[in-house]
Amino acid sequence: MSRAALLLLADGRFPAGGYAHSGGIEAAVAHGAVHDTDSLEAFCRGRLHTTGLTTAGLAAAATAGHDPLLLDDAADARTPAPALRAVSRRLGRQLMRAARATFPSAELERLAAERPQGAHQPVVLGLTARTAGLAPVDAAHAAAYESVGGPATAAVRLMSLDPLDASRLLARLGAETDNVAAAAAEAAARVETEGIDALPSASSPLLDITGEQHSAWTVRLFAS
Repeated sequence: MSRAALLLLADGRFPAGGYAHSGGIEAAVAHGAVHDTDSLEAFCRGRLHTTGLTTAGLAAAATAGHDPLLLDDAADARTPAPALRAVSRRLGRQLMRAARATFPSAELERLAAERPQGAHQPVVLGLTARTAGLAPVDAAHAAAYESVGGPATAAVRLMSLDPLDASRLLARLGAETDNVAAAAAEAAARVETEGIDALPSASSPLLDITGEQHSAWTVRLFAS
């Protein structure tokens, strides 16, 4: 398929449920860690090089045709916080529903049957990209961009941020996003010879902690 498939997957209007999640920015704003454009950029940069790199590697590996069940286990190991693990599977389930309707394939059906409660979102993203005829680096780009695009978009609502400032921030992170996607795709290419451990496993402990705290809030704007 054409590169239009990548644009569709990266489009926030694709009905995969991402709009309901802030990527940790709601908790960061509440704690005062993010309070303006500069602190938002620092947050997004940190998330890009940790969560973004890790999810991009998993997505690229799934697109390359590696066993999605092994990758799903690897995603579990790379998501130590139970609340964020549940979020990833919930998003994977929602993405799977949209993917099966948009890019039907036997591979998606098999994964849906093996993981009825939802596979991890980056694994589903990668398998969807594979079904759409995209390359591993394309899936890595989608995952890396999502890791910063989600928080930046959520910040517009949480901080009454000017949408133009959010767009400018994402543009400034463009080269780094490309580099993260390239590194993730390169790691996925090594899985064939080095195994799953070749994939990135960068951690962000503060996001894990605040993710657990956020899940216990009784009043919140975003699901995570």
